[in-house]
Amino acid sequence: MAMTLFGTLAFMLVLNVPISISLGIAAITALTTGTMNTNMVVIAQILFTSLDSFPLMAVPFFILSGDLMERGGISKRLIEFARVLLGKLPSSLAIITTIASAFFGAISGSNAATVAAIGGIMIPNMEKAGYPKDRAAAIAASSGTLGVVIPPSISIVTYAIIANVSIGTMFMAGFIPGLMLATAIMIVSIITCKGFEIKQTEKFTFIKLSKAFLDAIWALFMPILILGGIYGGIFTPTEASAVAVVYSFLVAMFIYKELTWKDLPEILSKSAASTAAILFVVCLSAPFSWLMTSANIPIAIASAVLNAFSNKYVIFFLVNLILLFLGCFLETQSIILLITPMLLPLVTGLGMNPIALGIIMVINTSIGMITPPMAVNLFVASGIAKISIGDMSKRIIPFLLAEIGVLLLLTYLPAIITWLPLVSGLM
Repeated sequence: MAMTLFGTLAFMLVLNVPISISLGIAAITALTTGTMNTNMVVIAQILFTSLDSFPLMAVPFFILSGDLMERGGISKRLIEFARVLLGKLPSSLAIITTIASAFFGAISGSNAATVAAIGGIMIPNMEKAGYPKDRAAAIAASSGTLGVVIPPSISIVTYAIIANVSIGTMFMAGFIPGLMLATAIMIVSIITCKGFEIKQTEKFTFIKLSKAFLDAIWALFMPILILGGIYGGIFTPTEASAVAVVYSFLVAMFIYKELTWKDLPEILSKSAASTAAILFVVCLSAPFSWLMTSANIPIAIASAVLNAFSNKYVIFFLVNLILLFLGCFLETQSIILLITPMLLPLVTGLGMNPIALGIIMVINTSIGMITPPMAVNLFVASGIAKISIGDMSKRIIPFLLAEIGVLLLLTYLPAIITWLPLVSGLM
């Protein structure tokens, strides 16, 4: 069954069949040609029950809230506040891009949305300040990787559901790794972009800072409201996602007044399409995962790896290598849904906490978004800057290496990931 399952999946992917369809065809083929005496109706049942999940409802709500805030002026207010606060630092526009991406990632939970919202404003501004197009686009694309690491995150929600761990604990665990990634990106920006930026002559004043802060306060308060509500026990992560939609709608429509009733059909349509794409992969991956578990494939893979390699640090390195490789070809949700059932028994058997594994997987898949050919962040940034992916690729390498460095540090020191949940009493 394992040969049929993975052989069919590989064949479908070689034919360039979408990953969701490939997973479904592989499961049906393995079930009909294998030795399991199971009625095909079980596939339909699994498809339905995989989506009959209360925690999974957080996905469409977080997507919708991100789209509402993107259209409602959140990004430009965050950028203006960061510009006034950090404008005198070296490579200040690059730093502002990264910090604004971190804040927006805490609202949208999406890499592509973060690059589009922040990069759409910052790339032209960086060009005007003297940055070459390729470097400006590379900074925006690499900063966009924070979108799925800084909580709340759609990818973290997906992993938590598959691994059966607390979404709130996963959110808490993502803070320190997210800040480490942001710091690494900013350090690379300062080193590689020195001398490009035309110095600002505008003087810093607390009046300007206060004005920018007051203008952005509703945007800055949203992550505090959502995460504070979760950790304060006021609402669950799923309920928090619904609160995020209501809050973002009210702020964008009645406070910032940049959202109109005419915008809603387009926003709802966009959010529905994004949700459908994610949930389609989720439901079609469920029969695949069920068959793997029924055939004890994850346990067999774990045993084979443990028999081949005795050093857990070598195994952790190989796990990262596999995830980084898959990130070059598959999108985040597909990797998490496909690989989590196989990796979980392996790494937990070696002593790694499932929470740490989840953050490491999310970072791996996020790095894949700046690694061709499936480099979604590069596609978005190159479209904004109007340059080719090839022109950007060599400029993204320092950022890629820095993020991989942070990834390896977290892999071999997973206590960094679990420290905050532990001290906060969530673990």
